[in-house]
Amino acid sequence: MENTAEKLLATDRCDVCGAQAYIRVELEIGELLFCAHHGNANKEKLQPISINWHDQSDELSQR
Repeated sequence: MENTAEKLLATDRCDVCGAQAYIRVELEIGELLFCAHHGNANKEKLQPISINWHDQSDELSQR
């Protein structure tokens, strides 16, 4: 469930650990931001109930 949401910036931080966010999960009640680690750890639970799943974690391999 990929969308063309606004690009996450270096100032966007993971809601779990505070690292740079690469994943934005939009839910009916709001949004969550995750680093690649926590996004992948929660993907199985959250993706089925998400409205949009915006994942920029492929940028990590480009560094």
